[in-house]
Amino acid sequence: MFSNDLDGPLTAASFSVLADASAGLLPRLLEPFAKRDLVPDRVRSQRQGGVMTLDITLHAMPAAMVQLVAGNLGQVIGVRRVEAMVGRRVAAA
Repeated sequence: MFSNDLDGPLTAASFSVLADASAGLLPRLLEPFAKRDLVPDRVRSQRQGGVMTLDITLHAMPAAMVQLVAGNLGQVIGVRRVEAMVGRRVAAA
């Protein structure tokens, strides 16, 4: 029987991204989630001059996908740094 990443355990995950500010950055960063049928629970971004910081939080996603998504985020043009945190649930404000 074939098993995919969605059959595994779920975990809370948060991704922090530092990137060059550009008009197409947000949709490019959401693409790795969309192509895996994942909908973030919270997306927060802030631009400071030519740099943007983004926090993308999911309260439950397949644990096996966390590093894969982090790697995809790091490949987006203009991304300087990606940090992934697993197992932390961030309460909505």
